[in-house]
Amino acid sequence: MAAETGEMSPILQLSAVELRERLAKGALRAVELAEACLEQIERREPEVQAWTWLDGDHVMAQAKALDALRAQGRPTGPLHGLPVGLKDVIDTAGIPTENGTPIDAGRKPARDAYVTERLKQAGAVIMGKTVTTELAFFAPGKTRNPHNPRHTPGGSSSGSAAAVAAGMVPLSLGTQTVGSMIRPASFCGIVGYKPTFGAIPRSGVLEQAASLDTIGTFARSVEDVALVSDALFGYDAGDPATTTAPAPRLLEIAASRPPVQPALAFVKHPAWDKASPDVHDAFGELREALGEICEEVELPPHFAGAQGLCELVQKVELAKSFHRYESRGREQLSERMQAAIDDGRRVLAHDYLAARDWPRLLNAALDAVFERFDAIVVPASAGPAPEGLETTGDPVFNGIWTLCGTPAVTLPLLQAHNGLPMGVQLVGRCGDDGRLLRTARWLAEQMSESA
Repeated sequence: MAAETGEMSPILQLSAVELRERLAKGALRAVELAEACLEQIERREPEVQAWTWLDGDHVMAQAKALDALRAQGRPTGPLHGLPVGLKDVIDTAGIPTENGTPIDAGRKPARDAYVTERLKQAGAVIMGKTVTTELAFFAPGKTRNPHNPRHTPGGSSSGSAAAVAAGMVPLSLGTQTVGSMIRPASFCGIVGYKPTFGAIPRSGVLEQAASLDTIGTFARSVEDVALVSDALFGYDAGDPATTTAPAPRLLEIAASRPPVQPALAFVKHPAWDKASPDVHDAFGELREALGEICEEVELPPHFAGAQGLCELVQKVELAKSFHRYESRGREQLSERMQAAIDDGRRVLAHDYLAARDWPRLLNAALDAVFERFDAIVVPASAGPAPEGLETTGDPVFNGIWTLCGTPAVTLPLLQAHNGLPMGVQLVGRCGDDGRLLRTARWLAEQMSESA
């Protein structure tokens, strides 16, 4: 649920799927939805600060054009009239994309990113640009957690997660290189979905670590992230990680009934001891509630070093990707970014190449798990959102799955003793995104019924 839903317009309390149906039938106009979103932004933005660029006139112009299209009886897209926020590392033609760094201040791309173009083709309203951490790394932006502004919203997709959690938009896009989708979704109490690596093309999106960077989606339900992701999956010659696989029909599969009762593998992640008492207690209750459908499974010992391997690959590739920023103004980069670039340069070539070999070996071990289970269940974060805005939290529960390229989704099912949300992360087999989302929707329903 969005933070403080009682303040929201009834329109904004509907799911994106429900809004899509009303828009398609003409029971709701795009301008009405856009106005409701802008009113909610005006109400919550002073406290949350999720946006780095927003132009209400531009939003309304898009909505009016979409309403006129429908009034003329012309075809409408699968996202017709739905407002979507874009993380400010995703290029938007003629609209600032500043990547969270003063070095790119005033930068206006000449072309849309692949995903921006696909959203427009699908009929979405590009609501604006959401705050990112510096170059999608760790130095925080201005955004605050909608549930408690004294706490971080997570990062690096901070604005995108907070905007959905605050009810400002029904949908938004972010990116994940280690834990930048799943962690902020957990902290903000929404659904965050990181697809299989390479499923959504990254052309026109800031490259940090090409072996890890993944575009994902935020919403308030599993069906909603499936809806927007269906419009984004595809092949793009500009992104060598993509393939010409057929469309996955994510929403259709996610909304379907599982053919048999799903089986879940609870994994005591190598970082389990780093989880807070809130996480330990909540997962104990979750496992008890799930009973025999959730079995504890032990991963092979070599998974213990996977988080470190992910961070090693990230820093080496980050040092290469961000050399251009350092050469233009190292002094304008945060100390943490400077240190990461320096760390990446110190890694020996054979250590980096060996780390790049590990995903194949790790996924071979995971295949044995997925032969028996529909999904792995692990914490989405080490605890609730930390207090203070100096940090975006620890991605220690995310890096293994990003390194392996597996799809992951977090559900807002748990709550800490201080009332802040905590996510349950489900991980699936590479390429089996539909099954993962179907299992996640089923689990969300089961927990809602037993609450």
